[in-house]
Amino acid sequence: MSTVGMVLTGVLMVIAVCLVVIILLQNKRAAGLGAMGGSNNGGDSYWSKNKGNSIEGALSRYTKIGGALFMIIAALIMFIR
Repeated sequence: MSTVGMVLTGVLMVIAVCLVVIILLQNKRAAGLGAMGGSNNGGDSYWSKNKGNSIEGALSRYTKIGGALFMIIAALIMFIR
C-alpha cells in the first residue's frame, strides 16, 4: 500500500472513532414507526423550531458531515489500491 493509502486509512480510523463517540452522545428517539409515517404528536414547539442551534442539532450535523467524509475517504482508498 502506498503512503497516501496508509495516511488515508489512518484518517478513516480517526473519523470512525469520532463518529462512534458522536453517535453515542446523541439522545435516543423513541418515536418508533409513527415517525416514519409523519405523525407528530408534539406539534411545533419552540424546541423543535430551534433544534439546529442546540447541542443536539450540532451533533446531528456533525454526524452527517462525518458520515459523508467517511464514505468519500473509503471510496478514495478503494480507488488508490
